[in-house]
Amino acid sequence: MPRHFYKKKEAKADPLYNSVAVTKLINYVMRDGKKRVAQRLVYQVLERIKKENKDPVEILTEAVQNVAPHYEVKPRRLGGASYLVPIEVRRERKLFLALNWIIEAAKSRSNKEFHTFSDKLYAELIEAAKNQGQAVNKRLQTEKLAEANKAFAHLRW
Repeated sequence: MPRHFYKKKEAKADPLYNSVAVTKLINYVMRDGKKRVAQRLVYQVLERIKKENKDPVEILTEAVQNVAPHYEVKPRRLGGASYLVPIEVRRERKLFLALNWIIEAAKSRSNKEFHTFSDKLYAELIEAAKNQGQAVNKRLQTEKLAEANKAFAHLRW
């Protein structure tokens, strides 16, 4: 255990859209410290949403709400056996899981119908806002697993 208190840095809101979720999305898309490339990709997607006369931040928050799980499982060892214990997901972790699942679902899309990552991310965000797509299926699987292991909820600590 560390003997000093670590204060976590709060993410600053994005200057263009004034949203912390957009900043986090840019940071999660970023690879090898190339933030400008990630910003360009995310801003392309948000501009494309804006061209359809929709609010990009609203679409993003709706997609995050639809993808964010309420419960997840954590393995706990007890007497040589490992149990999957369902726990409630914290607000910060919900945002992290939702954005990462959206990005992973976008990466796994086929190259036949979508050629660039911005196209894939756009399609996944739109589908997630409509409560469809791979990222939403991932949330359903996670919550189904938590529901199946509800009998071990008393092992939570």
